[in-house]
Amino acid sequence: MATEKRKEEHLDIALKESVSFRHVATGLEKVQLQYNCLPDISLEDVDTSAEFLGKKFNAPLMVSAITGGTERAKKINRDIAKACQKLGIGMGLGSQRAMLEKPELKDTYYVRDVAPDIFLAGNMGATQLRDFSVEKIEKALSEVGADALAIHLNAAQEAVQPDGTPDFRGAFEKIAELSKKLKKPVYVKEVGHGIGWITARKLAKTNIRAIDVQGAGGTSWIGIDSLRGNRELGETFWDFGIPTAVSIFECRQEFKGKIIASGGIRSGLDIIKGIILGADLGGIALPVLKAQAEGGEKGVEEYLEKIIREIKVGMFLLNARTIEDLKRKKK
Repeated sequence: MATEKRKEEHLDIALKESVSFRHVATGLEKVQLQYNCLPDISLEDVDTSAEFLGKKFNAPLMVSAITGGTERAKKINRDIAKACQKLGIGMGLGSQRAMLEKPELKDTYYVRDVAPDIFLAGNMGATQLRDFSVEKIEKALSEVGADALAIHLNAAQEAVQPDGTPDFRGAFEKIAELSKKLKKPVYVKEVGHGIGWITARKLAKTNIRAIDVQGAGGTSWIGIDSLRGNRELGETFWDFGIPTAVSIFECRQEFKGKIIASGGIRSGLDIIKGIILGADLGGIALPVLKAQAEGGEKGVEEYLEKIIREIKVGMFLLNARTIEDLKRKKK
């Protein structure tokens, strides 16, 4: 099956090759925070809990969509889900297109038996929405126990992908329809090249509940797919996109719902900067995949614990007892 083969290749390339943006950074490195060397709180007072689409998180953090649809993906997803359950944070599944095309792959996405309480997002690509009815998408979400549907926008990736479908005609209308008709909340995400104000303004006219910016500066999915073929075109567009910090800021100006800061997030301090710029929580993908490859469930848990500790210490150093306090801070 072509979809399964592509997913295997994506995993191999992400783990073995250098797939980061080469000359474009997230922009978060330029955000300077006002260190408070005389906070009036204790580190123990810091409360990192957050809320997203009706679910409580112990920290403003989720593991962004990584994979699904292959036997190998099954262990990856379960290891990540177990760690998220222990830590009380959210998780996104990889594109469910594979299980819709081949229902027997459903168990490669299923993690509810090991993570009954976490926020779990299903996932569909914008270009595939026209291929499936609202009822079929609803059923796919129900089968994995998803709390919401994330619709990924990946025009840049599709244009370079050797077997891509760079045809977004009618995608906006389908997003608008699903955001009204699905029983579960719908949100929109990029895959690593950013969402700017033009798209955010357009999406604000729908009933979507959140935007996951997935900005430029982390993993280049143009880069990953160019390594599968079409390398000359990929080299030209490898660094194409809107840096994460810019994407967060622009989306917040146009969109009143929740925002996830993602794309090159590599520390708890990056998440803090994203929240101060206008996000509600942060998302991380590639470092989690690498942690799982190196240490399984324990590796993922230890890595995410480190990120949460960094968030807590960073909040203390800004004299922010809660996430709401953090949002009121000036950069």
